[in-house]
Amino acid sequence: MEQQNQQQQMQINQGNEGMQHMNHGGHEVFDMHEVLSGMIGTLEQYMMFRQHVQDSELLDILNRQHQFILSQYNITTECFRTGQKPSQETATYMMKEDRQFVYGLKNTQPKKPKQSPQQIDDACISSFMLSLIKSCSSALAMAAPEVTNPVCRRVLADQIPHYIEMAYEIFLYQNKHGYYQVPQLSPQDMQKMLTAFAPAQGQTQMQMPPNNGAGQQRPIH
Repeated sequence: MEQQNQQQQMQINQGNEGMQHMNHGGHEVFDMHEVLSGMIGTLEQYMMFRQHVQDSELLDILNRQHQFILSQYNITTECFRTGQKPSQETATYMMKEDRQFVYGLKNTQPKKPKQSPQQIDDACISSFMLSLIKSCSSALAMAAPEVTNPVCRRVLADQIPHYIEMAYEIFLYQNKHGYYQVPQLSPQDMQKMLTAFAPAQGQTQMQMPPNNGAGQQRPIH
């Protein structure tokens, strides 16, 4: 009987050691599943978009982003499964778009839902791409602060600025082609908005809350 109890205790200890080695919390596991599922969905939809893209510039953006997301998906999956440092470092995404903006609104036809797949154009596809990348960056940013495994946390956190870069690249492409117009305020309104806030001066004095006699001994009468 005693030997059986010892064996059971050894199995429990081994299981605990394995869990400590993985160092994953329950909430973290669900977040990681959401992040990885989002990456898969983005990769699969990018693959579907490829056959409909007409502009070679947009196709180049799509292909480069697909390749980058796939590499980061593999790294994220590896560290999640092993709990250890992945075999490759997280990469840096390099955009090609010129960081130039076109300001102002042009007269365009009101938008409405497309009535057939044949009407899906580069404006639609680039908008889909932007929504997907923004969703992935949001999922990474929401998950990273609550990940207990230090390797997974670093891998997720390192990817966030690169997803932002990919979204920014698509935004610049859309703006250049008139798909994403950027209005501006009047000079007077802009000046008022820019000067609506001022820096804090000096050191903020933090006051302690009143004690209300808590913890003090009352005199005995």
